[in-house]
Amino acid sequence: MKRRLEISELIFKIISYLFLAIFALACLYPFVYAISSAMSGYDAVTYGQVVLFPKDVQFEAFKKMFNDNMFWNSYSNTLFLTFFGTIWALGIAIIGGYALSKKRLLFRKFFNFFLVFTMWFSAGIVPQYLNYLATQRVFSKVGINDDKWLVVIAMGMAAMNIILLRNAFEGVPSEIEEAAIVDGASEFQVLTKVYVPMTKSTIATVALFFAISRWNGYYWARMMIRDKNEHPLQVFIRLKLEEFTDPEQMAGWNYPYASDSIIYALIVCSVIPILIIYPFIQKYFAKGTNAGGVKE
Repeated sequence: MKRRLEISELIFKIISYLFLAIFALACLYPFVYAISSAMSGYDAVTYGQVVLFPKDVQFEAFKKMFNDNMFWNSYSNTLFLTFFGTIWALGIAIIGGYALSKKRLLFRKFFNFFLVFTMWFSAGIVPQYLNYLATQRVFSKVGINDDKWLVVIAMGMAAMNIILLRNAFEGVPSEIEEAAIVDGASEFQVLTKVYVPMTKSTIATVALFFAISRWNGYYWARMMIRDKNEHPLQVFIRLKLEEFTDPEQMAGWNYPYASDSIIYALIVCSVIPILIIYPFIQKYFAKGTNAGGVKE
């Protein structure tokens, strides 16, 4: 038999649901507005007539974008950086988190403190940029001249995600590891056959963090990738925005859509992959964050 809610509990639930609904609509509105602006005509976008639904519906902005070879080139570059960047960073995070979770690791406290220290204090943009330049010179000497690989490798360290995995690994019962070692499992087999399967929710969460970071990465991709043909989507959008705000570039604009419509179309297409992937891994998100963020 269900317990009847008291008046105070009922009021609290109504207010909570109302607040969450308003918050959800506030988060959803920018995406809806971007879609409507991308589909609206020149006058509707230029004079701010688009509020929620598109006006003077047309798809010329999307056609213009899809016919741009640089758009598809930048999209492929973003997929490259996201795929290989996530695999590389996740591998480092798993190995680092596993090592730091072991009490038998020499200087364990020092390494843990050193890792957390990087989260408290940052050297700043200029030292980081000089570090990237030095890394670029080192990589060029060993034959790695592709700037995309440089960004993938140099962005592989994330202290917060290593700590999440370290805490998750520490939550695995030591008896299971001891049983695997007795059965003849090597250190690598213990990691891949015991720890990884038992912490897959946290690993999925960390992978999502890395993927979103790589997909949305702009600053270092803009600074370190010199060839425009290798720019990712976020840099391409920014360059398009600079192009459309240049009066000389915009002289004689006679298209049925506004320049902002192309920008909005680019934004919509850059968000769609994350929206497609997220529902499949959201079930791991809360569980993984709790498992990795709370240490017993």
